[in-house]
Amino acid sequence: MKVRVCDLAALGAEGKTVVELEGEGVALFRRGDEVLAIGNECPHQAGSLGDGWLEGDIVVCPLHGWEFDLRSGVCMTIPGERVPRWIATVEGDAVYLEAAE
Repeated sequence: MKVRVCDLAALGAEGKTVVELEGEGVALFRRGDEVLAIGNECPHQAGSLGDGWLEGDIVVCPLHGWEFDLRSGVCMTIPGERVPRWIATVEGDAVYLEAAE
């Protein structure tokens, strides 16, 4: 089931924001016409991935530099670590999320 989480404008000039869905923080990142969504909390020390910086389709945690693939949620730094991901869609000027798995 798709859930409306924000207006597209909420991603601002930097192309990112954090929303809450069912009590969990979700970091949204705009990549061209696409929006990608992963869990906001880094599994290392709970850094906000929404405050991280992008290197292509990789977000870097601002606390200790752990890197996460925005398309899969897989940690590129520590094998076996990952964050949840969602399917994000844009309809009109609204962003919707639904479970990826």
